[in-house]
Amino acid sequence: MSPVVEAHGVRLRPFRVEDTADVVDGLADPVSQRFMSGLPSPYTEVDARWWIDAGAPAAWTGGGAAYAVADPATDRLLGTIGLSNPVPVRGQAEIGYWVRPAARGRGVATAATRALSEHAFGTGTARLELLTHPQNASSQQVALASGFRYEGSRRSAGSGRDGGRHDLLAWVRLAGDPPGPTARLLPDLPGGVLTDQVVALRRLAPDDAEMVYRLHSRPEVVANQAPPVPPERAAIERRCMLAESGWLTGEIARLLITDVATGEPAGSCGLSYTDVAGGEASLGYALLPDWRGRGYATRAVRLLAGWAFGPAGIARITAGTVPENTASHRVLERVGFHREALQRARLPGLAGTRLDDLTFALLPADLR
Repeated sequence: MSPVVEAHGVRLRPFRVEDTADVVDGLADPVSQRFMSGLPSPYTEVDARWWIDAGAPAAWTGGGAAYAVADPATDRLLGTIGLSNPVPVRGQAEIGYWVRPAARGRGVATAATRALSEHAFGTGTARLELLTHPQNASSQQVALASGFRYEGSRRSAGSGRDGGRHDLLAWVRLAGDPPGPTARLLPDLPGGVLTDQVVALRRLAPDDAEMVYRLHSRPEVVANQAPPVPPERAAIERRCMLAESGWLTGEIARLLITDVATGEPAGSCGLSYTDVAGGEASLGYALLPDWRGRGYATRAVRLLAGWAFGPAGIARITAGTVPENTASHRVLERVGFHREALQRARLPGLAGTRLDDLTFALLPADLR
């Protein structure tokens, strides 16, 4: 590989002693420390000098690469990018990066990832993997912007500072993939919110965990789930922590329903793909008691369906309900859903029992 690569507005070059302070600045940062669990903590000048003198050269010796990402105008270090874990028989390598705090939000990681990916493919690499922590949404956005596609979860492939294990998300780009960003199955909400000026939908966030747990622990909400078992608080916290990742991987869009006038949370809703190739998705929703009977569920479902048929390009939406949930049936019918099928014993119940699933479906022309 070339010792210097210039492309997409960044320079990839060897490390120098003069980079020491900037390496410390980048790797002593709390974000780097959180998602790069193998770093010394605290990270000091001694650690940076070891990387420059020994760590980076060893990456090259081992068949990988370790570049300083520099500003072409000043040559000052902005971050690092490299290749590791080469598998020659597969023509495969793993790409990784970090960016100094002052340089974040400027597209540096995306530019460097595109530059190194193109250089690697030009020198014989066939497949690049980019592994991200499930909670590292910024890195997942870089992967998508750099043309990588979500391939799946590597279970327990990552380790934490406490000795625990966690999953890693695998993003892959092949030498023959088209240039440019990867199209997302679930695009961003226009302006970050959907609203009809009465209710608003925004992405679920970690700070919403208490409210979501309170909502989904209510007996009447639990009764309409399958199986009807109250959630554990840890599971709800994890759901909220991973909401952004679920959106970026295209698995599920989780949203909070709020009252526009007061800003108070009223409930939650979500949309997940059931058949990507067929363009089919399924939605669900729940409201807190104080907001029921005011048309808020109908408004939320209508907003979510409009976004699904519009920017998301979904062709068909389904909603499954237990047959006894007549209030939910009325909401769906007011939006334009049609009763489509009663699937007997489709869902798990309690103590080995099975529950029927009454399915409703909505097409773009049905939306009221």
